[in-house]
Amino acid sequence: MEMINPHCGIDRDPRGVVRLSICNAGSLNILSSAVTSGVREGFEKLATDRTIRAVILAGQSEKSMIGGADIKEMAKLDQKSAEAFITRLRDLCEAVRQFPAPVIARLPGWCLGGGLEVAAACDFRIAAHDAHFGMPEVKVGIPSVIHAALLPRLIGWGRARWLVMTAENIDAPTALAWGLVDKVAPAGGLDDAVEHTVKALLECGAEALRSQKALMRQWEELPLTESVNLSVGVFGQSFLTGEPQRMMQGFLDRKR
Repeated sequence: MEMINPHCGIDRDPRGVVRLSICNAGSLNILSSAVTSGVREGFEKLATDRTIRAVILAGQSEKSMIGGADIKEMAKLDQKSAEAFITRLRDLCEAVRQFPAPVIARLPGWCLGGGLEVAAACDFRIAAHDAHFGMPEVKVGIPSVIHAALLPRLIGWGRARWLVMTAENIDAPTALAWGLVDKVAPAGGLDDAVEHTVKALLECGAEALRSQKALMRQWEELPLTESVNLSVGVFGQSFLTGEPQRMMQGFLDRKR
């Protein structure tokens, strides 16, 4: 593993797939300020590398990808330092959300609070069969904020309200039924399920996927008519890369 900093390590394979691991963050991969900044730095450094086809975000421990934010650190905050703390977490979530290539969240064990916000910022969420999810912030006297705002878009207002206002956890089958995760792996099959998604992405045009991800992020923000019209120019620009011509001709040649 190549260490970008003490809290972020990467493994890169010949296909352009990077596994970015959250390191030295305890058995549950807890987000202290130092860990949050370290992982954000990793994403920001990798963002300029156009050879990257996909990123798998994982915890060094199998107990979780990210168990949550550091309550020991938060217990000592005042208003000013609390805003600085949550701004750092916001910036990490945005680095994930705006990363040019697809990001897959590998989700064993517990995914709580800030960990679920980071997972929501990923493009795909693949969970172990025994994973659990929750937003426990109100139980420790704070609201769920920043990228918890993505939850109503993923699972609807009622279910998002349930998570952030009851602070009750849900299991992996419930998360799948709600649309919070995209796939639940069988026992012992989490890495195989992640690899299945990686292979599906690698069969697609690299530039097309980057354009598609950027469009999806804009569609989240824009009215429908503006989203439709914006897409016309993006479609035309895709032909400047040569990728459509090459891949379409390959498709036609295979059909002969």
